[in-house]
Amino acid sequence: MNHFIHLKDISTKDLRKILNDAKKRKKKRLKLSTLTPDRDIPLKGKLLIQMFEKSSLRTRLSFYLAIKQLGGGTVTLRSNELHLGEGGESLEDTAKILSTYGDGFMLRTDSDEKVNNFKKFLSIPIINGLSPLSHPTQVLSDVFTVEEIKKKPISKLNITWIGDSNNVLNSLIAASVKFSFKLNIGCPKKYEPKKFILDWAKINNKKIYIFNDAKKAASDADIIFSDKVISLNDKVNKKNKIKDFKNFKVDKNLMSYAKKDCTFLHCLPRGTEVEDKVFRSNKSKVWLQALNRTHVQKSILLYCFGKLR
Repeated sequence: MNHFIHLKDISTKDLRKILNDAKKRKKKRLKLSTLTPDRDIPLKGKLLIQMFEKSSLRTRLSFYLAIKQLGGGTVTLRSNELHLGEGGESLEDTAKILSTYGDGFMLRTDSDEKVNNFKKFLSIPIINGLSPLSHPTQVLSDVFTVEEIKKKPISKLNITWIGDSNNVLNSLIAASVKFSFKLNIGCPKKYEPKKFILDWAKINNKKIYIFNDAKKAASDADIIFSDKVISLNDKVNKKNKIKDFKNFKVDKNLMSYAKKDCTFLHCLPRGTEVEDKVFRSNKSKVWLQALNRTHVQKSILLYCFGKLR
């Protein structure tokens, strides 16, 4: 049994095994319909319990398909439907019930402390489907997409992030350490990543660079990532924050500073941070990026269940 909470806590060897398995499984599904299980049905009879405290589209759909294609099933819960918290049932007791009924637990939450507490009391693996500090399933899938598009290891590519310092960027920083790729971060000075995240990263990887100029960050990029400037439940003055990022919009002019074959990626949903002409151009691979969530999360599930070969 393995937990999947933060990329920084998982070995590069195991992360690479997940990616290699996903590549093989995706290739084998070329002629299979959406709900047809993989031929080896490695998780037959297994139940994944999903719990969402935050809105979700891609994470919900991709984990549903992931466990179904592996031969298992899923139940989706919303925290406001449970006794947990206001209903008077403790997190420890909730975790014991989840462990009694299910074989794995995926949590999308607004509290990293809650992820850690569930890990403490669960006797089944927990997967972080998104927390304030981390979005590991998204970013590992993004590494898969980058290597699929560019047909080379991500360590040989220049990766750029344009936008706010959020949970996706935190996981991308962790990925840059684990997979040894150059990462340029373009954002306004007051929106730079938290010091403790950069301190950890810089001890392990000397190829992380921060620019307060989007054009400098985009220079010679193979991949440009972006994300919404205003995140869900962002408790800020939205007008002021959007104004702060006015020079960090991914448009055709910014893309011209990158390599000619630069690819644009975005975890979605999008806001005003990317120009429609870029988002809908042939440089954009956001739909492939979204689809690959299922393939990689299948292999994450196998890793968590101790079934990864």
